[in-house]
Amino acid sequence: MLTLRDTSPLGHFTSAAAKDRFVAAYDRAMADMPPPERTLDVRTSFGVVRVYRFAGAQTTKAPLVLLPGRASASPVWADNLPALLKLRSIYTIDLLGEPGLSIQDRPITSEADQAQWLHEVLLQLPEPQVHLVGLSIGGWTAANLLVHQRSKVTSATLLDPVYVFSNMSLEAIVRSIPASVRWFPKAWRDSFASWTAGGAPVKDVPVAEMIEAGMQTYALDLPAPSRISEDQIAAIRQPVLVVMAGRSPMHDSAAAADLARRRLQHGTVRVYPEASHAINGEYPEEIAADIDAFLTATE
Repeated sequence: MLTLRDTSPLGHFTSAAAKDRFVAAYDRAMADMPPPERTLDVRTSFGVVRVYRFAGAQTTKAPLVLLPGRASASPVWADNLPALLKLRSIYTIDLLGEPGLSIQDRPITSEADQAQWLHEVLLQLPEPQVHLVGLSIGGWTAANLLVHQRSKVTSATLLDPVYVFSNMSLEAIVRSIPASVRWFPKAWRDSFASWTAGGAPVKDVPVAEMIEAGMQTYALDLPAPSRISEDQIAAIRQPVLVVMAGRSPMHDSAAAADLARRRLQHGTVRVYPEASHAINGEYPEEIAADIDAFLTATE
C-alpha cells in the first residue's frame, strides 16, 4: 500500500477548503486592524509578498516595517498599530513561506534566501530608509537580513526574538512538535499557543484563531532557522533595540539579554520582567514608547 505524503518544495495551503478556512480567520483578525492606506503585492525572486501600508502621524520620517512571528501574519500587530501609528507610518508584511496572503513560488533553502526576498521587498518600497520591527521568528528574520543584506535598513527592533541571542528551550521544542502536526487535534495547537502566552486563554481570540488555522491548513517548507552566531551579531552595524520577555518560555531571556548587551555594537536592551512570548499584545504602549525613545536617540 502506498502512503501519500506532501513532497512540494514550496509552502502552500493543503487544499482549497483549507485556504478558505484560513482566509476567513485572517479576515476576522484583520477587522481589528485600522484600514490600510494601501495593499501591495510585491513580486520577488521567491514569490509575491503581501504588504500593507498604514499612514501614520509622521509621514516624513522613515517608516516602520513590521515582521510577524511564525504562522501569524500581519493581523498579529492589531494591538500595536494604534500606538505605533502615533510615531510614524507603518508597513506590515506577511512572511513568505508562512501562512498568510504571500504566495511562495520558488524554494527557500537557506538563510541567504530568507534575506534576499525581504531585501527585494524593501528595495521596492518608495522610502529611502526603513526601520525593521520583528516579533519572535520575525525578529530572527530582521537580524538575518542585517547579517546578509543591509541596504535601506536604518535600525532594527527585535521583540523576544528566537534563535538570535539564545537557543530554543528544550521544553519549547518538545511542546512545538505535536502543535506542528496538522492532523492532530485543535486543542493541542491551542494549548501550545496558550503556553507561549503565559497561560492566557486563546478561545475566541481572532489572532489566536488565525494562528491555529494557519498551523492546521498550511504546509511549511522552510529551512529550520539557524542560531545567529556571536560573531555575526558583533558585525551588525545598525542600532538594534532588543526587548526580551522575562517570562518567555521559548528561551533563557536573561542570558539572551546579557549576550545582546555584550556583543551588539550599538545595542539597547530592555527586559520586561512579567512579559510572556506574546509580549507585543501584552505591552503595546510600553513597546511604542521604547521604540520612540530608541529612534529619537539613533536618527
